[in-house]
Amino acid sequence: MASSVERLCFGQKYILAPMVRVGTLPMRLLALDYGAHIVYCEELIDIKMAQCKRVVNDVLETVDFIAPDERVMFRTCRKEKDRVVFQMGTADPDRALAVAKLIENDVAAVDVNMGCPKEYSTKGGMGSALLSDPEKIEAILSTLVNGISKPVTCKIRILQTLEDTVNLVKRIERTGVAAIAVHGRMKEERPRHPVHCDYIQAVAESVSIPVIANGGSLDSVKTFDDIEKFRVATGASSVMLARAAMWNPSIFRQQGALSVETVMDEYIKYAVRYDNNPFNTKYCLCQMLRDRVESPFGKQLHAAQTVAEICEVFGMPEYYSKTTAELEARRSSLQVNSDQPLSPKLEDDIITMAIRFERRDYPPQITPKMYLLEWSRREKLNQPLYETKQRTQDRAFQSTVIVADKKYRSTLWEKSKKSAEQAAAIVCLRTLGLPEGRVGEENSGLVNKRKRDDKQCAALDDKESVVRKRHITEPPLQKEGEMIRMTKVVNGACGQTTH
Repeated sequence: MASSVERLCFGQKYILAPMVRVGTLPMRLLALDYGAHIVYCEELIDIKMAQCKRVVNDVLETVDFIAPDERVMFRTCRKEKDRVVFQMGTADPDRALAVAKLIENDVAAVDVNMGCPKEYSTKGGMGSALLSDPEKIEAILSTLVNGISKPVTCKIRILQTLEDTVNLVKRIERTGVAAIAVHGRMKEERPRHPVHCDYIQAVAESVSIPVIANGGSLDSVKTFDDIEKFRVATGASSVMLARAAMWNPSIFRQQGALSVETVMDEYIKYAVRYDNNPFNTKYCLCQMLRDRVESPFGKQLHAAQTVAEICEVFGMPEYYSKTTAELEARRSSLQVNSDQPLSPKLEDDIITMAIRFERRDYPPQITPKMYLLEWSRREKLNQPLYETKQRTQDRAFQSTVIVADKKYRSTLWEKSKKSAEQAAAIVCLRTLGLPEGRVGEENSGLVNKRKRDDKQCAALDDKESVVRKRHITEPPLQKEGEMIRMTKVVNGACGQTTH
């Protein structure tokens, strides 16, 4: 195992616990701001992570791990690099090691979930299902400890007897892990059941590595001072908080917790700054509202569908506009200053590029589809034909455009059908070396020479709508285990303006 100059220490620490759908980047950064020493990300399944690509996001200044369907599975940044622990769900030593190697240079430590009793974790033998298979526990942890340079930890629940629990923890210690977190409940018990502090204390006394006590949010930890009281009661080295921190992460604040309203505002700022998924943002905010989620304010939040709408509910539209404008300016600057433009690739019989359509990059009423249509007319070619498909799991779109019997497609999925078609048009235009109408691009005379008044565009739009109603719907196609709906659409003469 390679040595690390500055290894994360788990003694005398207050820690944000791993929580599904809660432990994303905004919550982790907020907990660190308020005084948490270490933060765990939400449990991420090894099979999904093994398919990800590591991408440096220069716009957000983050490192993103992107799934094949373009979803961000894990996002981190420099601010937390030395204090974030990556928790994975796994039941396979080799797969666990592959994921650990993928992310080890961007995190401070790697943790294996061996305590979550929910089906999300236990299916496939992960989570608390591992507690009944100590040989597999030993194989996974030993493989990780010997295979990566960062500290390895695990999080367990207590077993039916104190003796069995202590024996398991001693076996885990022999693998070389840096620490072990113990949730003081059995896998059959729920938060309403009292935490077994005596079990955690017995574990802490039986091993020499740091033991992290977990499970005191409901009964034991109400204030910052209670964190230390819970640590002393359990005899543990450190304390890990889940629900108490989810309800108000400023519980880590030594000067005392802030109002939930103040905390939610600060959370939203991180969510906007780091382009957090709006549904994840809303979920975390609803957890902070707790019993007020059914209030008129809570219902307004529940109705919000975008980050912009969430900011409206909280009276923060100016912050949203200012921050998104700054991010857009950074993105534009990076595009202008890029020395290595994307090159087209041939995949099967389709020419592809990783391109996303950004409406702000084009003047009003000008789109790449319009340029491609006008060029096709000038060259006396058939008008471009767009084939668009939609994924069922997130309703994202991808389009292929056929021009002169050649196919062009962006490998990135878009939120709308119109944007997907525009992205395909951009791939075609850039491959052919043609202008696409971007702001600042030299006037090609392809589109701007044709001045369309509002009535003319409206008439052409009506014509396109009629054509769209005659689209051909094909049977569902099976692709990589997903059902994908395919439609073929013949576009009219007037380009689509995407909002």
